[in-house]
Amino acid sequence: MVTWRPPDEGFPGLQPYAEQMGRFLRRWGKGRVAGAVAAFVALLWLASGFYVVRPAERAVVLQFGRVLTQTEPGLHYRLPWPVQSHQVVDIAQVRRGEVGFRTRAAATQPVPKEGLMLTGDENIVDVHLFIQYLVQDPVKFLFRARDPERALHASAEVALRVAVGENTIDHTMTEGRVEVQDRVKRQLQELLDLYGTGLLVTEARLLVVDPPREVREAFHDVVRAWEDRERLIKEAEGYREDVIPKGRGEAVEMVQVAQAYREQRLIRAQGDAMRFLKVLDEYRKAEAVTRERLYLESVDRFLPRAEKFILDAGGERGGVLPLLPLRGFVPAPAIPQAQTEQPPAGAARR
Repeated sequence: MVTWRPPDEGFPGLQPYAEQMGRFLRRWGKGRVAGAVAAFVALLWLASGFYVVRPAERAVVLQFGRVLTQTEPGLHYRLPWPVQSHQVVDIAQVRRGEVGFRTRAAATQPVPKEGLMLTGDENIVDVHLFIQYLVQDPVKFLFRARDPERALHASAEVALRVAVGENTIDHTMTEGRVEVQDRVKRQLQELLDLYGTGLLVTEARLLVVDPPREVREAFHDVVRAWEDRERLIKEAEGYREDVIPKGRGEAVEMVQVAQAYREQRLIRAQGDAMRFLKVLDEYRKAEAVTRERLYLESVDRFLPRAEKFILDAGGERGGVLPLLPLRGFVPAPAIPQAQTEQPPAGAARR
């Protein structure tokens, strides 16, 4: 609350300071004091020309409103305003743009007037495009375009409508999605360079490519059917790539086995032929001895496996013929006595 004082009372608390100021002015003179004040103000004005540019920034220095130079990060000096001025631009900040939707408070809100567009087969599709970009040229970003970010948004919508309008809805929703993204990014960068915005697009990604809500489920069924078809085709191709090499390997294995068997039979036949020829040579040198030896070897090889019957040649019946068949005269093998004397199982129990 301000207390009213009569004019003749003044301010008693300021009286000592006023007296000291008066003595100071009388001692130094008003001219010197005014010069010192002017020099101090000039020093402050000259010191205002220092400025700092951070590592992720670039500064554009203006002289009487015209671009003079660009400065890198660090401490710099320019002439004070109004001779020179500077504007700092962050060139490392990744900025984002949205077409067809807006993100507010971690929630996505569609914008139908931007997202709904006509495809090449006269269908309506709802597209959401997400863009990331950087400031590439600070001078162009500040002075060549009136509103570079608004120009980017409009250019992105134009590029997106052109890319979607030249493709069918099925192609845009399925296998052509990446192609549409790349085309939008390329055309958007061309438009930004044409307008001189100084912006560089680092990414353009389609977040949503859907038909209108009323027919969305039907289109999703078509997409799922197409994906199932592609999956079955890939599985069939994988099965083919698995079966064909196995069949070829088995065929090669069978051919190699047959060739090995042929070589084995040929070598064995050649060995048997050479063996027969050597035996023939030995037979011709001593026919009687060789014939006897071959006979004995044959008998020695086959006789152990034959069933033999020894008969008395001087029997009363005279010859073998009355005794045929001989198998009926062979007695059965004798049963050991220990087995014949074993009591039956029932007797042992009693």
